[in-house]
Amino acid sequence: MEKREELQQEKKKWLEEVYGKICTKMSAECTRVGDRIPYIPENGRYEGDLAETDVCWWTNGFWGGILWQMYHATGEEKYRLAAEGVENKMDAAFTSIGKLNHDVGFMWLHTAVADYRLTGNTKSRERGENAANILAGRFNPLGKFIRAWNGDSNIGWMIIDCMMNIPLLYWMSGENKDPRFKSIALMHADTAMEKLVRPDGSCNHIGIMDPLTGDLLEAPGGQGYGENSSWSRGQAWALYGFALSYHHTKEEKYLDTAKRVAHYFIANAAMTDYLPLCDFRAPEEPVYYDSTAGACAACGLLEIARFVPENEKKLYEDSAYRILRAMEEHFANWDEDADAILEMGKVAYHGEAGQEAIIYGDYFFIEAILRMLDKDCFIW
Repeated sequence: MEKREELQQEKKKWLEEVYGKICTKMSAECTRVGDRIPYIPENGRYEGDLAETDVCWWTNGFWGGILWQMYHATGEEKYRLAAEGVENKMDAAFTSIGKLNHDVGFMWLHTAVADYRLTGNTKSRERGENAANILAGRFNPLGKFIRAWNGDSNIGWMIIDCMMNIPLLYWMSGENKDPRFKSIALMHADTAMEKLVRPDGSCNHIGIMDPLTGDLLEAPGGQGYGENSSWSRGQAWALYGFALSYHHTKEEKYLDTAKRVAHYFIANAAMTDYLPLCDFRAPEEPVYYDSTAGACAACGLLEIARFVPENEKKLYEDSAYRILRAMEEHFANWDEDADAILEMGKVAYHGEAGQEAIIYGDYFFIEAILRMLDKDCFIW
């Protein structure tokens, strides 16, 4: 018991130290970046503004999400003002609906819906409703899945990432008491559970479905190493996504699925000292990590811990802590003059880019640290 208390004190001290570093770094970064929408730093700095070059890009909500999380944690007005600027810029995406895809959840949960939850801004609520209607409009009632991407060749495509977008539909149903949105989310989650999650807890990234029947035709490797491999960020999307579906529905099958994926993720991350590889079933060389997968998975593990009996919590909370601490030690950049915290992200296993900082890695890292300190706001 005494040893356990010592470890808890050590954890608390570490979390407070990291929170202090986050506050210092994000304050400097917010001053530099403001309401520009960043993605990947170049030579240590966020250059340009995706609101000007690709306002429909799927990651455009994560900087706003960081700003709202920091505003909630600190109360500093500069975060709110910058977040509102990001949200206003993203209105331009609604004039290019044909370019938007299923990732509207990532885009507007972290901006408009977060704003509405924290401030009651009715304009933000309308933006969230618009995004939810776009997402619901992508639902295929024959195959019972939400179509991922646009283009004639992608009509039957669903991907595991969408488990993180459907909380927008749960939110919408709760706001306007319309069960259609929740029903769509449930049917998609059930299809993902059946077609994309394997019995051992690993996941397919992509499912190519027959759009008329919902039969699974093919499961290519997607952003992982290859077919039947295990892309770690896809595992993290599933882990957190099914935990969130349980959060909104209290259907045990979603919590059970989240736990199965979590156990698979924990076992594999432990093999590399809790520094997740980009793909858990890739060849030993070259070694690619993905810090974004670790950060997202940590959030999912903490979400599971909310809903399991007291004697189970330790597994999920301690695993999240181990992942976060390992990544902070090996992957974090606390230089105030450089943008981004978590380095060693990987967009895709076979992508031309190497290991780099990516905006959503920082979002999930900050969310996880704030949650462990009870300072986060629930964005999902």
